[in-house]
This record gives sequence, C-alpha cells and structure tokens, in this order.
Amino acid sequence: MIIGQVIGTVVASRKHERLVGSKIQIVQPLAPGSGKAEGAPFVAVDAVGAGVGEQVLVVQGSAARLAVDRENSPVDATIIGIIDQFDVEL
Repeated sequence: MIIGQVIGTVVASRKHERLVGSKIQIVQPLAPGSGKAEGAPFVAVDAVGAGVGEQVLVVQGSAARLAVDRENSPVDATIIGIIDQFDVEL
C-alpha cells in the first residue's frame, strides 16, 4: 500500500466502459516518516469518495482491480481508505 495525498481530479468524458461512473483522482505519494511529497504523482480510481487535500491509502496492481470489484478493468491504482492520522516512531 502507498500513503498519498489527493492533489487533483481527472475529468474524462470518454473512457473505457468499465470505468464509467468511476471517480479518478491524482495522488501525490508521501514519505511515511515525514509526510512530505515523494516521487511522481499518479492517477487512481477512488473507491471511497476522497477529496482534494485528503491523505489516502492506495493499492496498486491486481489488488487495485479487486478493490473496485472489476477484475478485468484497466485499473492500476485504487484509493481504498482516507487517513485520519498516521504516526511513525523513529
């Protein structure tokens, strides 16, 4: 799983038929220790109704397709949780 922050929304008037009705967000990965941006942003299907600015949990690969109950969908990343708080003890 990846910790990230939703930084934007994607609007696609035409998309694969298995994605119709899906909300697509832009996610910035965050370093778990510091909460700072780490790596390149990516797009993810939103399964929980997250909003811009919220910290989220994301799964990728086959887990992403299973999370949205669409095993044969062209989905590579899915937001599966909204984070209320995370603490790291170093």
